[in-house]
Amino acid sequence: MEVQGKIKMIGETQTFGSNGFRKRELVVTTEEQYPQHILVEFVQDKTDLLNTYQVGQSVKVNINLRGREWVNPQGETKYFNSIQGWRIEALQAEAGNMPPVAPTEAFEPATNLNEEDHDDLPF
Repeated sequence: MEVQGKIKMIGETQTFGSNGFRKRELVVTTEEQYPQHILVEFVQDKTDLLNTYQVGQSVKVNINLRGREWVNPQGETKYFNSIQGWRIEALQAEAGNMPPVAPTEAFEPATNLNEEDHDDLPF
């Protein structure tokens, strides 16, 4: 799966526990009619993937959905979801990649048409 949009926030790398678990958060705002702010977690060695990106940059992030089950001390079962990123790439500005459009004045109508030629087209 993937998420595309502009980077809204890049968090600092956080380290947890004695085992050195690392996590870094990224928020991507989608560019659609109703933009969504998607929090994506990068963990362990994937946290370094964010080092070369900046807020405002358009990106495509490959993600995995993760789900966990947890039973609290009262015996109630709770479920948690997270979105983990495993690859990120910059997207080029769409308008900058499009070839220039030629003005309509640059095209001349065909002059070698003979209206008496038989037209066998069905429409």
